[in-house]
Amino acid sequence: MKAYFDNVRKDVPENIHDIFLEKEGTAVITIYMHEGHLSTDPDCPCPSPRGRQIIEPLNKFMEEARALNIPIIHVRSVLRKGGVDEKLNPSAWRLVFPITVGEIPNIAEHAIEGTKWNKFSIDVSTKKRLSAFYPTDLEMLLRNMGIKRIVLTGCMTDCCVLNTAFDGANRDFRIVVPRDLTRGSEHLEEAALRIISLHLGLVVDSAELLEDWKDQTK
Repeated sequence: MKAYFDNVRKDVPENIHDIFLEKEGTAVITIYMHEGHLSTDPDCPCPSPRGRQIIEPLNKFMEEARALNIPIIHVRSVLRKGGVDEKLNPSAWRLVFPITVGEIPNIAEHAIEGTKWNKFSIDVSTKKRLSAFYPTDLEMLLRNMGIKRIVLTGCMTDCCVLNTAFDGANRDFRIVVPRDLTRGSEHLEEAALRIISLHLGLVVDSAELLEDWKDQTK
């Protein structure tokens, strides 16, 4: 089994293989694979068009993971109507992101409960900030499932995936990120994956990860 260490493909050392890649005690987490990012509607409140590239590959990966009895957990942001979740302290990204990308039409609708933008775009938890761990019950769910390793997929690589990887690693979960099943800002995606490989866990190819899991069942 190989992984990418600071973007260099190398063998995973034997002494850490099972720590990160043992199938038992592993769950796959999808992040933000919903219409609020992936819709082609011009009113999409926070478009991440590159994320559409991984919808079908992720569906296929999840199908094979389920066949190996690996649980799948879907995470998305859901904010209460009326803005109470950000009434006093709006998310920082809402303040700084538009400075770079410009005004985002319909941004006020992003992640609001009951809207079509929270419909999942993949074949299928609520979070309110950039990490899937804060402030959600994800950690409690994982602990009660006996999960020690989490495979992070979805978007955006340099934002929510990276934030979740940091929070997961800080909670002593072992982090694995299939680089072909996550998308972010094109110029920052590689940098985010390098940070993950240097500080947080393993960056791999999904096909090799599946093969490694299958080998463990033989």
